[in-house]
Amino acid sequence: MVRRSRSSRRKKGGCAAGFLFGFLVLAALAAAGVVWLVLMPAGQETEVFVEIAPGSASPVIAAQLEKAGVIRNRFGFDLVRLLKRGRLKAGEYRFDHPANVLEVYKRIVRGDVFTIPVTIPEGATRFDIADRIEKAGLIGATKEDFLNATEKETSLVADLDPRARSLEGYLFPDTYRFQRKATAAQIAAAMVHRFRTATAQLGLDSEPTHSVVTLASLVERETSVNSERPLVASVLSNRLARNMPLMTDPAVIYGLQLQGKWRGTIYASDLAYDTAYNTYRHTGLPPGPVANPGLPSLRAALNPAHTAYLYFVAAGADPQGRSRFAETLEEHNRNVASYRQAVKQAGGR
Repeated sequence: MVRRSRSSRRKKGGCAAGFLFGFLVLAALAAAGVVWLVLMPAGQETEVFVEIAPGSASPVIAAQLEKAGVIRNRFGFDLVRLLKRGRLKAGEYRFDHPANVLEVYKRIVRGDVFTIPVTIPEGATRFDIADRIEKAGLIGATKEDFLNATEKETSLVADLDPRARSLEGYLFPDTYRFQRKATAAQIAAAMVHRFRTATAQLGLDSEPTHSVVTLASLVERETSVNSERPLVASVLSNRLARNMPLMTDPAVIYGLQLQGKWRGTIYASDLAYDTAYNTYRHTGLPPGPVANPGLPSLRAALNPAHTAYLYFVAAGADPQGRSRFAETLEEHNRNVASYRQAVKQAGGR
């Protein structure tokens, strides 16, 4: 009887040890499975886009990622979400290399959505901006879409400029990052919003914004030298005060662009062609901005230098890189001759 009791105890001990061993094996397999699901990279080398809609539940997002091949199994993502409890952010995500579930999860919690940079230089027109948007590869807005939006969305600036014919002048020059599917209206609204925030401290509210922005756009197109902008603004302001034609080529060019007649180079016949923007034929400011000015030009339009200048030769093609200002026509003619001589010596025509 004693021997049987010991044998029974040995059998029970062996069963317990076997059960423990089996449990440890299963636990190890489960742990290995979790490591495989969560920590082992998955996905392809080629880029994949996954768009997460606002309000999507975690299981829906996990299913999207699994279907796109970004993760091996949705349950690994659900497990990480259950443990981490982070807030998953909507947007379009781009995955271009194998990554583990934890990395994918962290990206979505950060809101690391895919965007395309678009840089708008100072003095760009809405036509220039439309070209840049199209070349950037944004699939939610074509060149034509954007140009239409700049004409249809004038309500965005109605409080600033009730006379605005388009958003020209209010599409602030800056570097933007847009999602691929951003619409033309969304892009235009972002640029107008940047204009408002950037100019908040300039005091535009106390001035007739339409006139200031129109003048600033001419200043912007006439010189790229910041120190000259107040001087250019003074010439234009002085001519306006005397009811003299502004005679600015950028305004003429813009009028031709609106009618699809701009040929890339300005000719004498263009200066004679009658549009509302031809400041050789009409006195006063053109009907609206001819480009989108930056802050230095806006400041210059608000505070022109105090001068008696009525003429200037723009710095644009001057080999010496500066504009030439004059109070009289005789002095201006000498500046023009000097400018042409400088161009000739530099190898130009």
